[in-house]
Amino acid sequence: MTDWYHRTFDDWAFRSFIGPAQTSGAVQGCDEPAREQWKRDLENRKRFTREQRERKRAEREARRSAA
Repeated sequence: MTDWYHRTFDDWAFRSFIGPAQTSGAVQGCDEPAREQWKRDLENRKRFTREQRERKRAEREARRSAA
C-alpha cells in the first residue's frame, strides 16, 4: 500500500509542479535530480500508454476469438 501511494502521488506531485510532459528542451537548465525525475515520469507515461494499447489489443483478439 505504501509503495502504491508513493508511486502514485509522488509522481502526481511532481507532474503538478512541472506541467504536462514535453520532449523538446523540457529539461534544459534544471538540476540533475529534477532531470532524472522527469525522465522517470516520461517513461512511466509511455509505459502506461503501451500497457493500454496492449490491453485494448488483447480485448479485440478475445472478441474475435469468441465470435
